[in-house]
This record gives sequence, C-alpha cells and structure tokens, in this order.
Amino acid sequence: MEILDLDRAEYELNKAYKLNPTPWANHSRYVAKAAKIIVSEYNKKSSSNKKLNEDDAYIFGLLHDIGRYTGISAERHLIDGYKYCISYGWEKMAQICISHAFMIKDINSAIAAFDMSDEDYNFIKKFLNNVQYDDYDLLIQLCDSLALPDGFCILEKRFVDVALRYGTFPQSALRWKKIFEIKEYFESTISNSIYDLLPNIKDNIY
Repeated sequence: MEILDLDRAEYELNKAYKLNPTPWANHSRYVAKAAKIIVSEYNKKSSSNKKLNEDDAYIFGLLHDIGRYTGISAERHLIDGYKYCISYGWEKMAQICISHAFMIKDINSAIAAFDMSDEDYNFIKKFLNNVQYDDYDLLIQLCDSLALPDGFCILEKRFVDVALRYGTFPQSALRWKKIFEIKEYFESTISNSIYDLLPNIKDNIY
C-alpha cells in the first residue's frame, strides 16, 4: 500500500486536474480547507477523547472528487474515484469518493445520471447498503456543500448551484435537510456557527 500523505494528495490533485482542467479542482481545494478549519475547531472544543486528524480531513476533502480525472461525468466520477484510490490501498479515501455524494445512504437519493455500467451501479448500491459512516464521511459531505470553485459559500447557495446544473428532484429537499443536520451536529461540539469559521464566506452570498 502506498502512503497517502499531504504531498502525495497534492500531487494526485494536480495530476488529475491536468487530465480534466475544469473548476472541480478549485472546488476540492476549498472543501479541503473547510474540512481542516472545522476539524481544528472541533478538536479544541470536543470534551471527549475523540479527535479528528486535520491532515486526514484535508486530504479527504482534496481528493473526494479525484474520479473526475477521467473527464466530464456525472455519478461516474464516484466509482472512478473509488477504483483509483482502492488500487493504491487507500480504503478510507476510496470510501469517501462514494460517500460524499450520499448523505442519505440510498442509491435512489442520487441527483445525477448513473453514467456507468450496470456492474458499477450495482457495486455502489451494495456499497451503500453495507458501509458505516464516521465523522470524516459526514465532514466531507458538509464541506462539499460549503465550497464553490471561487470560495466558501453558505449551504443554500451551493444547493442552488447544484440544482441549476442537475435540476431538482423529490429527494433534493431530503438531501438538503440531512446536510443541515450534519452542520448542526458539528456545531453542537464547537459551540459556534460553521459560517463564522470560514473566511470571507459572507462575501460569497450573492
């Protein structure tokens, strides 16, 4: 198994961006920054022995969309990322490549096209039925909704951004509700609004 550290993660993102030079990489950088900032505050305020690793959080945010190295795609980037990371033995990173898009662990909660083989579709379906999420999965789901390619944003703006690209579906409101619940989950520990932690987030409201 190859070591996935900060240097390797940066290398992998840069390599993937060269293969698909679109805004996804800048978005990923802001997801990573948000994850590290939130974990730093979480660790300061947590009254339990449970701590999260800032570097791991950053790496998971940085590479959650690594599957986009294959080019423009919808849900296919989830399985492409999973396969890429699992080939190096990065099991948790591989999990987050799929889990970041399923705050509801149900394949029917997806909002984009399953532009993949039936085999890959069935793999994701089985994966979701069996996977156990931890705080890293929840963190990246949240941070994915706090980041645009040009900076941090409030959840509602990110929801609209995604809706304009993919449309809205009956499951959209359920996904949004779950993200708000995750935000409240982390805020209950840090005793502060997530929005107060992320620089210039209010400049990106409109």
